Amino acid sequence: MEGTAPHAPYDPASVDRWAPEPDKRPGRTAFQRDRARVLHSAALRRLAGKTQVVTPGTRSLAWDASPRTRLTHSLECAQVGRELGAALGCDPDLVEAACLSHDLGHPPFGHNGEQALNEFADDCGGFEGNAQSLRLLTRLEPKRFTPGGSVGLNLTRAALDAATKYPWPRGAHPADPASSKFGVYDDDRPVFDWVREGAPGTRTCFEAQVMDWADDVAYSVHDVEDALHAGHVDPGCLHAEPERRAVFEAAAGRYVPAGTDPAELAAALDRLQAQEWWPHRYDGTAAAQARLKDATSQLIGRFCLAAEAATRAAHGGGRLTRYAAELVVPREVRMECAVLKAVAHRYVMQRAEQELLRAEQRVVVAGLARALTDRAPDGLDPQFRALFDEAPDDHTRKRVIVDQIACLTDASARSLHARLTGHM
Repeated sequence: MEGTAPHAPYDPASVDRWAPEPDKRPGRTAFQRDRARVLHSAALRRLAGKTQVVTPGTRSLAWDASPRTRLTHSLECAQVGRELGAALGCDPDLVEAACLSHDLGHPPFGHNGEQALNEFADDCGGFEGNAQSLRLLTRLEPKRFTPGGSVGLNLTRAALDAATKYPWPRGAHPADPASSKFGVYDDDRPVFDWVREGAPGTRTCFEAQVMDWADDVAYSVHDVEDALHAGHVDPGCLHAEPERRAVFEAAAGRYVPAGTDPAELAAALDRLQAQEWWPHRYDGTAAAQARLKDATSQLIGRFCLAAEAATRAAHGGGRLTRYAAELVVPREVRMECAVLKAVAHRYVMQRAEQELLRAEQRVVVAGLARALTDRAPDGLDPQFRALFDEAPDDHTRKRVIVDQIACLTDASARSLHARLTGHM
């Protein structure tokens, strides 16, 4: 049995692995092994080629600014989650492993690629990035094999549970059955059910809640920082009423509960703008870059410290782990975070050139799906070609094609599409 010291309490079931295996280095905790496996995975490295918000190569006002990728986002999310989790009593390696894992199933071209793959896979269970992450961690990423086949990275039960944002299958969202969010495909149910043994219904574990908030904090703050660097946002515009209304409209229904009063969002933006560190202007100079970096640090601290204080007020001291507590994030802080997300959406995602880019990306994903369907197993990487050859039916073969596309980076998706279709 692998240990969990020095960050107990985690019961023996938490450190179980789907396929039991000995530790190669005595003294390491099970969660240190989990973190190392994710950190060294090819799936994590591939995130370097997947766009976050601002496409790499975009003109920037800052001479040395490099927009974030899914990899840098995951690393930043891991740093935020590790510190917040440790402050609340979670094992920091466990939370970091979950944060590093949370976007591994992310396909090329972000949520745009996710939607295109979901349409293609509709008749074989759909596509969802979080369900794909579980599939990758437990099956697709080559690390451990048993007589029955690959078990992926073979992480502990607690690590897989902590990486699961949506612990339910397609169509079983506890509040909205029509929701597109789910965390497991039907053919991955055996390992999912093992992960969730003893879990209370569809409740996410405490570490997953910390990971989810760290994700929200990291991308809301850093997406705005990238947008400022790229020259897409003039902070001064956020004082003008027409622009503020547009931001609140972008937030409505997308980042806040339906029916949220715009006045609540206005108050959230006012609170942020009232802070002495808020970036009221940005011109790309070294001094402006330093002020902006300080603002991102202040925002992350503000959001995390508020969650820590509210959670401690609700649950007291001691170590908060697994299903012993719920992360409490004050509504006012969630509104502030939502406003930042809406700023990035309004000034980056709604840009006309972004819609043209998204249309081109949908063509690439749909074209790839058709070409691979027509030509498979030709065009598949050796790993997926073998899985295609072993597949017992058309639905399983289609899922292999989906897995192949989901593993591609933005550039490799375009390259494979050009090679298979002759369209450059």
